[in-house]
Amino acid sequence: MSLIDDQKKFIRKRIRDIKLEIPYEIKRLRSAQLFQDLEQLAIFNESKTVMLYWSMDDEVFTHDFILKWQHTKQIILPSVDGSELRLKEFKGLTNMVPGSSFGILEPSGKDFAEFDKIELIIVPGIAFDCENNRMGRGKAYYDKLLKNSQAYKIGVCFDFQVLPQIPVDEYDIKMDRVLAC
Repeated sequence: MSLIDDQKKFIRKRIRDIKLEIPYEIKRLRSAQLFQDLEQLAIFNESKTVMLYWSMDDEVFTHDFILKWQHTKQIILPSVDGSELRLKEFKGLTNMVPGSSFGILEPSGKDFAEFDKIELIIVPGIAFDCENNRMGRGKAYYDKLLKNSQAYKIGVCFDFQVLPQIPVDEYDIKMDRVLAC
């Protein structure tokens, strides 16, 4: 294991421990404020196709936001397939099924093949820094996907997840902006 890997492991554990101390309802309220801020951005208002994620309990909560915008914007969600993310269009809660990797609900149906059509990608992370660097859970799902994207990338997190600096390597994809709540 490299020094960077050790540093990332330490940060992941530290952030996980802090998240466990914050009640779910507080995380949900703070998430709602973050998405109100997002709705004020020109890039969001101008984007017709937006990639989000169906949140886990310890992430910025996206469910309400997705449901709010599903009829106005084309919402794309990732689906975990082995070591890759496949993209699928969100077509309502009735078309969501439990994923095989994390038990997160994922859209059923065919893959979304128009990757270049996505104008904005909202990205979760374990930690971000003041240079808009992102550190994920360690599987590189998003890094593999984002390296080929021209879409505007916004990392979303709770304020304690923004650190002065995080360890990065050549595979880590930088965000265009980070919003914290």
